Amino acid sequence: MLPVRRALLAVLILLAPLLVVAAPARAAAPLGWSDCSDGFQCANIAVPMDYDRPGGTQLSLAMIKLPATDQAHRLGTLFVNFGGPGASGIERLRARSGWDWLFSPELKARFDLVSWDTRGVFHSSPGARCFDTEAESDAFFNRQPSFPVGAAEEQAFYADNADLAQRCLAKNGDLLSHLSTANTARDLDVMRRAVGDQRLTYLGLSYGTNVGATYANLFPTKVRAMVLDGTLDFIGNATGHGNQGSTVPLDARQDVATGIAKTFGQFLARCDAAGSAHCAFAGDAAAKFATLAAAAKQHPITAGGQTWTYAGIIGTITSNMYHPLWWADLATSLQGIYAAVTGAPTLRAATVPQQEEYNNLSEAYFATNCADSDVPTDPATYTRYGASEDQRVPYFGPMGVFDYMACAFWPAHDADRYTGPWNRWTSAPILVVNNRYDPATPLAGARDATAELGRAKLFVIEGAGHTGMYVPSTCGERVKRDYFISGTLPGPDVTCAADDNPFP
Repeated sequence: MLPVRRALLAVLILLAPLLVVAAPARAAAPLGWSDCSDGFQCANIAVPMDYDRPGGTQLSLAMIKLPATDQAHRLGTLFVNFGGPGASGIERLRARSGWDWLFSPELKARFDLVSWDTRGVFHSSPGARCFDTEAESDAFFNRQPSFPVGAAEEQAFYADNADLAQRCLAKNGDLLSHLSTANTARDLDVMRRAVGDQRLTYLGLSYGTNVGATYANLFPTKVRAMVLDGTLDFIGNATGHGNQGSTVPLDARQDVATGIAKTFGQFLARCDAAGSAHCAFAGDAAAKFATLAAAAKQHPITAGGQTWTYAGIIGTITSNMYHPLWWADLATSLQGIYAAVTGAPTLRAATVPQQEEYNNLSEAYFATNCADSDVPTDPATYTRYGASEDQRVPYFGPMGVFDYMACAFWPAHDADRYTGPWNRWTSAPILVVNNRYDPATPLAGARDATAELGRAKLFVIEGAGHTGMYVPSTCGERVKRDYFISGTLPGPDVTCAADDNPFP
């Protein structure tokens, strides 16, 4: 199992004046695709570090393509951003192009699938790195709790995050001031032109929805089809509503804690419904969880050869709400902790799965998010919200308060970040998709996003987990596929359920 702080960064999984909406389009050089194993092709493309100085320093972005299987009926390129920010699109397309609930054979027949490592990430150069070695980076992030508990932990947490911000400045220099999502959207338009598409076809998942919405407002006439799956409240994420940008922590104003709590409620209910033969934590699971959480608040618990702190338990639950296929093993781990507290029977020990991590994921995660978003800079604000959110959303309230702590001390800002407007009329309608219970992008945020966009329709999948990437829905994939191929939006009576059974 990945340590919780690093794992949470791995799964987390943001309005500039109109004068800077888009750089003038230049002719894009053709891409030199070359085979890079398993049917994929790879290329690198040069983009300006600063679009205000297009002839200056260039960055090299790494791209990957899975060619359409029916070239005779190919419609174009489907660009995919899998979220993050910080995760490698190269590695994720390699790993996930075979997931039929995400990319059906029918979809792959008609489109080349293309993804890329965004500026500052992994295979792209230069990468945003804040330590001399990956071992140093791991050591730093692995000692970070999911959130601090108590005054002493808070002060150490604040000091560590201030130190991280200064390390990142020292190691990256001017790069940090050019890593906003707006520049990624500008990069995407360069790539669109380089593959020869007149308009963009795009799937954005989680953070990728922010890339898509930013592109749609910078280049509103260049949208062919766009699906935003697991959607942020774009105003809330960039500046906050009203004065929130300086007064409310970033994920507190997205109300992520409520999203986690509602998804965990589904976990508990479905566990009890499945019974102990299928879910190890069944048998009034909510009461059992209250018992073990109360004990963990008093002192760490040793179970299954591992020591569990209260924050570690909450962080592990949070990261594993993303994917229902992880819930059975999570239930086994929770039962082990409960048994250590009460002496109840336990089952086999389980290693709870986490998402993969890639090289400089954590550093790039902060480098982009902190460039995009206004956040409070006074640590006392986080202390107050940590306490009040813990009361408002028991267990999970602090998760939405402290996860972007480094941004409070971040020393670089991108003058070309995008802060609106978000409602520019696009050349095609945008399809916004959200699971009813999503721990990272709550449905309320998707409703806000749909209202903020100029031309969008919301479609809700009746599932629990984070995006269609982790919540298979054959029906939901068909809705998205029909839209990508023919531009058909789902009718008012169309509904889709998730395919998964987390406790078979």
